[in-house]
Amino acid sequence: MIVYGRNAVREAHRGRRRVHAVWATERAARDAPEAAAGAEPRSADDLEALCGSPEHQGVCAEVDPYPYVGVAELLRDPDALLVALDEVTDPQNLGAICRSAECAGATGVVLPERRSAEVTPAVCKASAGAVEHLPVARVRNLADFLAHAKSAGCWTYGAAAEGAVAYTAPDYSGAVVVVLGAEGHGLRPRVAAACDASIALPLRGRIESLNVSSTAAVLLYEILHQRLDLAT
Repeated sequence: MIVYGRNAVREAHRGRRRVHAVWATERAARDAPEAAAGAEPRSADDLEALCGSPEHQGVCAEVDPYPYVGVAELLRDPDALLVALDEVTDPQNLGAICRSAECAGATGVVLPERRSAEVTPAVCKASAGAVEHLPVARVRNLADFLAHAKSAGCWTYGAAAEGAVAYTAPDYSGAVVVVLGAEGHGLRPRVAAACDASIALPLRGRIESLNVSSTAAVLLYEILHQRLDLAT
């Protein structure tokens, strides 16, 4: 896989994957030495041809394929905080959610194997390299995963626009899975039914909903806020 962008390449150096080669422009080698460590000099046009995007910020790297983890590893923590995504197909949204999840100290992200974005170079860049440190698992069936998570002791909360309690109402101690659906149609019925409760953010403007990545950030930081209060 060829990853690109200064943050993505820098975190690849610091993460779980082996970096096989790095290429950088002269300017990136000067301005972003952590990302461009050991880089071979290349022009910006060469980098665009290598990574397939003009958004490379002067550096790209060849790394191992993304190392997905198994769900058993994610559910092992009695205080796990997981984000499960139901048919979120936009790489930019997935990357932004992974960035928020990593910053909030989430245990990992769970994706369906079908009709979902996966960890691509575009997701690596959109996450600012967070995917290099955040465990991500893929499952065959998300509703079945939620049933498995509940049997392992997790409480599952699905983000919804209607028929839901306030997002501040639940007790988020212990193991928690937050489930978010694709923009437009939200959670599929079987996935929503597999959740213990539905939670919603208050909306005071004329737009019907927040972007899914913004919703994820708000929910994750509410959970973190509650847990930090419990720890003091």
